[in-house]
Amino acid sequence: MPIFGAYWRQVVTAYDLTSLIERAERVLAQMEAWLPPAPPPINWDAHAFRWRKRGSRGWLDAVRHVARIGIDDLHHIERQKQVIDRNTRHFLEGRPANNVLMTGARGTGKSSLVKAMLSRYGSQGLRLIEVDKSDLADLGDIVEMVAERPERFIIFCDDLSFEEGEAGYKELKSVLDGSVAASGDNVLIYATSNRRHLMPEYMSENLSAKHQPDGEIHPGETVEEKISLSERFGLWLSFYPFKQDDYLDIVNYWLRTHGCTPESIEASRTEALQWALERGSRSGRVARQFARDWAARHV
Repeated sequence: MPIFGAYWRQVVTAYDLTSLIERAERVLAQMEAWLPPAPPPINWDAHAFRWRKRGSRGWLDAVRHVARIGIDDLHHIERQKQVIDRNTRHFLEGRPANNVLMTGARGTGKSSLVKAMLSRYGSQGLRLIEVDKSDLADLGDIVEMVAERPERFIIFCDDLSFEEGEAGYKELKSVLDGSVAASGDNVLIYATSNRRHLMPEYMSENLSAKHQPDGEIHPGETVEEKISLSERFGLWLSFYPFKQDDYLDIVNYWLRTHGCTPESIEASRTEALQWALERGSRSGRVARQFARDWAARHV
């Protein structure tokens, strides 16, 4: 009888263990259904990436079709082209290089200039990572992810600006210059913005000498805090609205690119000016948009 009782105890114990394992597997299956899937492997052969987020997980998503524009396609920003091209070459050569902030009029070639650097130097190991402003809090993770790679990465933040209290503001400051951890010599940040100091500025901040009873004791330090972010960019490049002749010159360039004849280009002048007037801007973007429309109707 003692042997028989021991046998049944083993059977019951084995049954309980099997039942416990089955229940644990069901619980895990239910948990996996709620968890986001694992991020896909990174295709390091790609030249451009976007930072994607799913829940708390982020990964570098390879861009399959990269927008191609050559540096020779950009006109009337010769100084800006020379400065950013020199800085990018120094970066690729392992020489000292600066983070770049490009500010100024919309549609004048700021983001196109960054894409042109990828077109020119992608075959030499340059890579582009586009990060949305809402994901700037992940900059530290991105820098760490590419730290051991042999390629050179430009983290590109387009149309960058901040409102008071946004999370990505402090992370960007730390990565640019100010964190104990170095960002690595294979990463630079190129950013474009319509605001030179990246944050809103108010008339009241110019009245620092007039202290309110419930105001800051040192209001000038608040202004310095805002300016300190843009000062962490080693290079500032300003872009200005184009003159009428410059705008028409860009229109003519794109019309020739689309195969328009000299007679057709000459005939487009009045309509090109009307197109810009309706949009309130004589920019390179507007010039290219008009050229597409005119060429589609006349080629």
